[in-house]
Amino acid sequence: MVKVAEEDNEKFLLKLKNRVARVGIDFPTIEVRFEHLNIEAQAFVGTNALPTILNFITSLFEGFLIDMGILSSRKKKLTILNDVSGIIKPSRLTLLLGPPSSGKTTLLLALAGKLDPALKCSGKVTYNGHGLDEFVPQRTVAYISQHDLHIGEMTVRETLAFSARCQGVGDRYELLAELSRREKQANIKPDPDMDVYMKAVATEGQEANVITDYVLKVLGLEVCADIMVGNEMLRGISGGQRKRVTTGEMLVGPAKVLFMDEISTGLDSSTTFQIVNSLKQTVHILNGTAIISLLQPAPETYNLFDDIILLSDGQIVYQGPREHVLSFFESMGFKCPERKGVADFLQEVTSRKDQQQYWVHKDQPYRFVTANEFSEAFQSFHVGKELRDELGVPYEKTKSHPAALTTKKYGVGRKELLKACISREYLLMKRNSFVYIFKFIQLTIMAFITMTLFLRTEMRNDSIEGGGIYMGALFFGLIAIMFNGMSEISMTIAKLPVFFKQRDLLFFPSWAYALPTCILKIPISFLEVSLWVFLTYYVIGFDPNVERLFRQYLILVLVTQMSSGLFRFIAAAGRNMVVANTFGAFALLILFALGGFVLSREDIKKWWIWGYWISPMMYGQNALMVNEFLGNQWRRILPGSNEPLGITILKSRGFFQDPRWYWFGVGGLLGFIVLFNFFYTMALAYLKREYSFIGRYL
Repeated sequence: MVKVAEEDNEKFLLKLKNRVARVGIDFPTIEVRFEHLNIEAQAFVGTNALPTILNFITSLFEGFLIDMGILSSRKKKLTILNDVSGIIKPSRLTLLLGPPSSGKTTLLLALAGKLDPALKCSGKVTYNGHGLDEFVPQRTVAYISQHDLHIGEMTVRETLAFSARCQGVGDRYELLAELSRREKQANIKPDPDMDVYMKAVATEGQEANVITDYVLKVLGLEVCADIMVGNEMLRGISGGQRKRVTTGEMLVGPAKVLFMDEISTGLDSSTTFQIVNSLKQTVHILNGTAIISLLQPAPETYNLFDDIILLSDGQIVYQGPREHVLSFFESMGFKCPERKGVADFLQEVTSRKDQQQYWVHKDQPYRFVTANEFSEAFQSFHVGKELRDELGVPYEKTKSHPAALTTKKYGVGRKELLKACISREYLLMKRNSFVYIFKFIQLTIMAFITMTLFLRTEMRNDSIEGGGIYMGALFFGLIAIMFNGMSEISMTIAKLPVFFKQRDLLFFPSWAYALPTCILKIPISFLEVSLWVFLTYYVIGFDPNVERLFRQYLILVLVTQMSSGLFRFIAAAGRNMVVANTFGAFALLILFALGGFVLSREDIKKWWIWGYWISPMMYGQNALMVNEFLGNQWRRILPGSNEPLGITILKSRGFFQDPRWYWFGVGGLLGFIVLFNFFYTMALAYLKREYSFIGRYL
């Protein structure tokens, strides 16, 4: 149906609209209003803003004293948006223009309900008369960021398909059901191709969705659909193609409002024109609502837009039909030269260094006209008066289509979201198989080194000194398994930027992302521990009872899962490779010091004994020691003693001698596995990626 996007897309959309319109069904429309919107930020300036330890400690104390009312804040107030009002109308394509730092991104984020809580905001934003707290803006609006964050190991098609699967079909199923009912009543036979398409896009939970193929074609991504997106270590698609993937990731969803921030960065003018033209067709034909921020659109792209919003210094200089924007500035004494692009003129006419060249009243002395003066003059311009009159009449909520605003938090059910995340995690594990193969090789090499260090023929089991060497072998095996879990830090942090983006867009809840990571790594743990235990157990000369072998195997599997959960939590809490690696090494050192081997339980001071009891390594070590030294080969009684050698060795190092401590160790490790993975999920749910929010929102 859409063989060539530039030629066939409009015909396809008209077919879709005509089928719906001929039975009297209207597409939902959304009008976005913002009134008296003020957004401010507070930030330190000068040397106080530097991220030094002294400034960090000082800011903590200052914050406490400010909350107590003792000190006043030294932060400087920065106004990002100053009393802006306007209307984004449905079925009209709106262009948001403005020089850098004019507040374009802040306005889009405020309209999308994604504004940082650290910013002070006043005024109101409404959709069809409803406040942002009356529906779910993240599901109603498709906000397309200027930052291209994607998982490099996934192809373009897989990236869009996952996004479509998580966002669901919205009201498409209900629309199709009502459409089919009315067509049957009217005895209308639908076009078979269009019928197949509409049924396909209304079917939930598909791994390969027809809407994905449609967006790939419209955005010109078919040529690279099966190429990996790529990252710093993996060659992938170009920067312009990655920018289109960012756009397509939200277009595959059912959102009826599009807020697009700097989508043309890295794109040539021809591709930008094609994308904006396709969006214009969609907005006009399907009654969508869209506002697109572009920095320097080409004249042919500029002419595609219906309305213009011009921002400067946090104020709206002009908002209204594109046809009247030049006449407004001519009334102010500034004219766009014939060979000058209108978009470039609009961004330069409010600039102090560029404004004078457009002054046309040569008989009058020129003076710089500020953004505030332009904004005040616009209120008396006929377009500004019409806008003010429209804002003065409240939108009637009763006119809002029932399907216009989304009230469900997620696009599909919990089960389907979990299946989608499991499918993606399994795919990424296959794509990153080299990491796991390398870990297997690393463990195998370490196992062979251990076998030569603790060789059975050199290991004596008839003295306390010999038992100490066996304890060293068990301890070495434990730390080798624990260190093997540190790779979770880098693997988790690498995916965090994409996770935070998709979490904030309500693709899935944090538990649906965390659970597959924990579950799918369990078979890997069994394989890793198998390599270690089955290579080293009999070569070192541990108790030859096969039950003891499998008990040791179980403990080390639990240790692997515990360490993986711990390092995943450290990565999610640190959110930065330097911070996470620092805390990861620190955590290991604490675990080693308080685990009961480096320092015996009897030698730990009373005020530090709590650290011994909360160390997961202690439970693993005691279980391993009890399992080994209560075995048959340690039951001999040395001369001058009345207890088995194994008990004597355990007492010499402060380990417990009760055989039940094996199961206490199992229970303790299971508890820590649950605890660390719970903390990991909570960190994903409640922490946010650290940005310098001033630079981000200006």
